[in-house]
Amino acid sequence: MRPVFRITEFQLLLTSWLFFGVGIVQIALTKGLELTTAGLAPAIVFVALTFGVHAALAIFRCRGDQLLLPIVSTLTAIGLVVMYRLPQADLVSRQTIWAVISYGAMLATLALVKDPPRLRHYRYISAIAGLLLVAVTFVIGSAPPGSDERLWIVLGPFQFQPSEILKILLVIFFAAYLDEYRELISRGRYRLGPFTLPPLPYLLPLLGMWGISLLLLLIQKDLGGALLFFGIFLTMLYVGSSRASWVYIALVAFGIAATAAHRVVPVVQRRVEGWVDPWTHASTSAYQVVQGLIALAAGGIFGSGLGHGRPTSVPAVHTDLIIAAIGEELGLLGSFAVLILYMLLIYRGFRIAVAAANSFNQLLATGLTSVLALQTLVILGGSVRLLPLTGITLPLVSYGGSSLLANFVIVGLLLRISHDNAREAARAQGGS
Repeated sequence: MRPVFRITEFQLLLTSWLFFGVGIVQIALTKGLELTTAGLAPAIVFVALTFGVHAALAIFRCRGDQLLLPIVSTLTAIGLVVMYRLPQADLVSRQTIWAVISYGAMLATLALVKDPPRLRHYRYISAIAGLLLVAVTFVIGSAPPGSDERLWIVLGPFQFQPSEILKILLVIFFAAYLDEYRELISRGRYRLGPFTLPPLPYLLPLLGMWGISLLLLLIQKDLGGALLFFGIFLTMLYVGSSRASWVYIALVAFGIAATAAHRVVPVVQRRVEGWVDPWTHASTSAYQVVQGLIALAAGGIFGSGLGHGRPTSVPAVHTDLIIAAIGEELGLLGSFAVLILYMLLIYRGFRIAVAAANSFNQLLATGLTSVLALQTLVILGGSVRLLPLTGITLPLVSYGGSSLLANFVIVGLLLRISHDNAREAARAQGGS
């Protein structure tokens, strides 16, 4: 079996390798550290890992999108360089271990999910399994120091956040359900004012799974996860039904729920007051937001240079506000470069969805890409005060093993769908 030479992918991977190597050398020189093998270990492991994944894709004749691996690898490299620069010595080593696991999970997903439409048969199992995983945190969940949000399950030296897996499992459920009942949901039968609604028996399972997941996340005070799940549901419902009325209904419902939550939920009140008037609350509820804005402003256009900033002045800079560290040391240009990478990733994901050979693959790719797009929008919007800061991670860049793992599973599924697209296109061309 001859390998498929993925030349474009290899050439673009060189960019991520170059950035990682130069970044670590620059930080070491700035800090006055010796360039030992141990110090260069993260870069060596990363290059070997990504080259191995590239070689595996070529050997097993993957015809999937050749831009996906370089884009996600460059974003991962940026995150690892920032963690290498931070004083917590174990951050980069832990994230490197998670990167190895995540790339392996991506390849496993690509290899095991040979026919994505078969996932339709497991839609209820996947959704219920995801909800049970999140529910388990109420019993054995743990919270980091200084927080009362029990969102994690401890696995030895690592912590795992079940809601990261739930978002993938719910996308599979939504895609399968909307694919089967698309015609009924899009046509509707009953009128409610200016809106036409489908029969309730067909709508309730969809709303039920979504509502239960939102309720679990809100009870856990995972506001970022709740906002993300709302956006995913709304996006997939619109794509699956092609009805703008669903968007209007959902936005009205969201406005009512958000207003009620602001009145009765203290954590929502703190988030909103830190968003609306951060300078008044700069030493209390908005301290993190203000420090992040100061760091971004200090970076200017070109940044202070790797290793020359003060990212430790921003609380949770390695998770919630890693863009502040990037903006301070790489400047506005560096931040724009990161934003462009996300735009390319999202564009390729939606392009894969448009080219999908069947409606389930189309809905699945749309939902998975929406996860990446909405998560990026929510955290970047919160970092620059376009939205309230919700505490979710920046995909592929922020520290967090379960988030990295989930995002690479998403990439694995997108690679599988794009591989199937290329194979179907080749068959059609050969038959014409």
